[in-house]
Amino acid sequence: MKILIADDHQLFREGLRHILTLYAEASQIVEASSFAEVVEAGERESGIDLALLDLTMSGGPWPECLRKLRHLLPSPAHIVIVSDVADRSAVNLAIDLGASGFITKASSSQVFLAALNLVLAGGIYLPAEYADPANQLVTASFEVPNITHLTPRQREILSQLKTGKSNREIATDLGLAEGTVKLHVTSILKALSVRSRTQAALLA
Repeated sequence: MKILIADDHQLFREGLRHILTLYAEASQIVEASSFAEVVEAGERESGIDLALLDLTMSGGPWPECLRKLRHLLPSPAHIVIVSDVADRSAVNLAIDLGASGFITKASSSQVFLAALNLVLAGGIYLPAEYADPANQLVTASFEVPNITHLTPRQREILSQLKTGKSNREIATDLGLAEGTVKLHVTSILKALSVRSRTQAALLA
């Protein structure tokens, strides 16, 4: 997964990078510190899967940047706003312009990762106080799938996925055939209703 982190505070970018690489070690991180750099990254980088975008960088206005980024990124890619500017009008406009979520900077890392998981699974995340009850596409509350129904072996492999290991590495560590590990991974993704190893790792 290739992730774009766009924020004008280096310390905050480093914090996000740490959280993302801790839970999804295979991620490739691209950084931007202004709206101009966001657009440049969208034009330069291929295969961006997720963009995390602040709204208070230089070179605005941010709605124009969001429109351009939405146009530049392939349709499966997700744009999530991570900002301390969270008035209702900004939240609604961001979603209208194609953002898949709006996470306030006051959120905990647990809420942040759970919100990303919801977005990557195809949902839309908003803080509860900004959700519109009339909009069924907006999910302000959600449940992380329970992993207790996985077999002990599947939970063991899921724990290995969290560290970013390949099927071959997991097979070596657990003394299994690589094909067996692949079958278990497929079953795990189906059981957790996720589409990728990275999403499974975030859940773990």
